[in-house]
Amino acid sequence: MMSQVSIVTLLMALAFAGTHIFIGRLDFLDRTPRNGWLSFAGGTAVAYVFLHILPELGGHRTAFAEAISMGPELAETLVNSLALLGLSSFYALERAIKISRSRSRQMGEGDRIESHMLWLHIGSFSLLNVMIGYLLSHREDMSAGGLALYFIAMALHFATADFGMRRDHVKAYDAYGRWIIAGAVMLGWLMGMLIELPGIAVGGLFAFVAGGVVLNVMKEELPEDRQSRFWPFAAGAIIYSALVIGETMLVTG
Repeated sequence: MMSQVSIVTLLMALAFAGTHIFIGRLDFLDRTPRNGWLSFAGGTAVAYVFLHILPELGGHRTAFAEAISMGPELAETLVNSLALLGLSSFYALERAIKISRSRSRQMGEGDRIESHMLWLHIGSFSLLNVMIGYLLSHREDMSAGGLALYFIAMALHFATADFGMRRDHVKAYDAYGRWIIAGAVMLGWLMGMLIELPGIAVGGLFAFVAGGVVLNVMKEELPEDRQSRFWPFAAGAIIYSALVIGETMLVTG
């Protein structure tokens, strides 16, 4: 029989999958200037990374130090390097997509992404989703408040990222892309139920996800043609920061 925590994380994973599947129904958010709710969601996700995930990585420093027999300072540097790797990987993906679009225009094929890049894009986000789904059940803070904060931040991150992916290739996303990435988060949850990775691996996943989330949010907010809105972004970051600080005070108090 499934535990209460397993049932809760399953419902969260299903909600993540539903975000991917039904994001196309929220066309009213996809406009220029950028809808304030999307900027709010981006601010929330970034606040979660800096105030919750990155500090939590400090808890994995000991696992890294013991597993690789290194000092705590070097272990912390390694963890942060994995976050940088996550950010760099998704930056490289974004650059490759832009180059693919440019190449298609030069060949007279219109503003489209080449098919191999489409699958690389879907595959990369599916991999990130597997990690996020797995971490639903394997985190340092498995309290009700910690799970709720993780769920809210990742759901809003998915909304922001999905709008970007759907804008890049709307037909492919609606036809099969959304089902693949929705299935990926469910696969991650199932793996979390069946597989217990060592602490060093969980810490590495956390770090990589943190870097990937930051890059995916900022790439949606910063381009000039998005006409993003600073105050909704700031409001999301401030409100969510207050929730994280409040939850931390309750736990430690």
